Amino acid sequence: MKIRFFLILVLIVNTVFAQEKKMSAAEIDVFKATVEKETKNIKSLKTDFIQYKHLDFLSRDIETSGKMYFKQPNWLNWQYTKPYQYSIVFKNNKVYINDQGNKSTVDANSKMFEKINKLIIGSVSGNMFDDKEFSIAYFKNKDSYIAKLTPKTATIKKYIQQVDLYFPMSDATVSQVKLIEPSGDFTRIVFKNKQINAKVDDSVFTN
Repeated sequence: MKIRFFLILVLIVNTVFAQEKKMSAAEIDVFKATVEKETKNIKSLKTDFIQYKHLDFLSRDIETSGKMYFKQPNWLNWQYTKPYQYSIVFKNNKVYINDQGNKSTVDANSKMFEKINKLIIGSVSGNMFDDKEFSIAYFKNKDSYIAKLTPKTATIKKYIQQVDLYFPMSDATVSQVKLIEPSGDFTRIVFKNKQINAKVDDSVFTN
């Protein structure tokens, strides 16, 4: 019985790891060039998202949803609409938070907010591959190219163990982000109904 269980376990592990393969140097060069080419003309982006928060002590992930808006040069709005109203706007080195009508402002300079903002904007604009604060490994599965970013600095390592960015093979913009914490808990964000260079009013970034 134990031998049978062990063989099944090995089969499962091999199947899971077989789903992802390291990209070759040539594949990485093509992938990076494609992303940089396709994203350099993105002036704005709006998309729906579903966020799954995985905590080991819970049997089910916590699910929230909303919309994300991006506009050049570096404005970003995460707008949660279900199951609660909450928004975070990154604009001009400030973070504007609106928690169901309770508003506050945080200076983003040299803080963790700035790193997260830079990472998300970089993944949208294609300017993330030269980030000095992360080492990047590249993988692929049958559906996506995957950039796995590991922080180099102690400041970021306190909050993030790894960030996985998924790029569908048919699209040069990120379709999924997975932020893994040092504890092993993680947040997975899936983007849907993306609209590139659609009209996004400045008022969207007034929290």
